[in-house]
Amino acid sequence: MHPIHEVDLLLLLATALASKRRPAELAEIMAAADLLHGSIPLDVDMAAAFLRLSTHGLIGEAAGGYTLTPEALELMAGVRYKKKAETPERLLAIRQELAGYTPKADGLAIRLPTELVSAAIQAHRAFLKSPGRNMLVPKPKAAVDKARPPGKWRRLDGGRRSKS
Repeated sequence: MHPIHEVDLLLLLATALASKRRPAELAEIMAAADLLHGSIPLDVDMAAAFLRLSTHGLIGEAAGGYTLTPEALELMAGVRYKKKAETPERLLAIRQELAGYTPKADGLAIRLPTELVSAAIQAHRAFLKSPGRNMLVPKPKAAVDKARPPGKWRRLDGGRRSKS
């Protein structure tokens, strides 16, 4: 698969993250890309990446969402073992796997209009502003850890019993 664009790598990793249990909607893929990269690439670039990856047989459409094909899951199997790796290291590992990848057959081309991708990006940004929770966004850590107050089960004298 030549040439390999950065957006392709990010889209593969975001789709793998968003579609673990079921085919992911476009807004979920955008949320995963935002979580991984810190920002979402342009809608034109994302639409072009969908077209490239689908024609190479790496992304497919199923049940109203998008998922990785079995060939892409094989490709990503080498990357899965590096669970503690940071995102740039994972993207580099995916790039190395894609460099040696030759498509077995042409896939069904997914042509997404840029308006649809832009609407998914806007939906994700609107969801971030809402008070709801997104499971893809990391939870903020507390600034100061509060020590638990002693409960009724805890003795004030250190747990020693008197011998009376």
